[in-house]
Amino acid sequence: MIYLDANVLIRLLEGDLASRQPIEQRLAGETAFLTSQLTRLECRCKPLREGNAPLLALYDQAFASREMQVIEIDGRVIDEATALRAAHNLKTPDAIHVASAVVAGATVFLTGDAKIAAISRIKVEVI
Repeated sequence: MIYLDANVLIRLLEGDLASRQPIEQRLAGETAFLTSQLTRLECRCKPLREGNAPLLALYDQAFASREMQVIEIDGRVIDEATALRAAHNLKTPDAIHVASAVVAGATVFLTGDAKIAAISRIKVEVI
């Protein structure tokens, strides 16, 4: 199962055609995705701040869809994130995203952040 980093989901839902197309091509044929509650926070901030109710509804619909499993940030995720952050000097949000993917058993971590590509704990694809 593919874990979608927040930057991927934002590009997918808000990006122009050139931004969306590589993601849509990569996800073609996939029917189930993982992400975390942190992604919900990161994606919903801008629409809330700007009062953009249609965009907020689009995100809420994506997070509530049958295809999307949203991972809770529990003690196991925090322990894994701590180890990842210590070993790779990741920023805390990035460590939480990767840890959420690892704990949930994702097979691929899809991101737009090339700095995360050095992580060997999970297969990382930079798009």
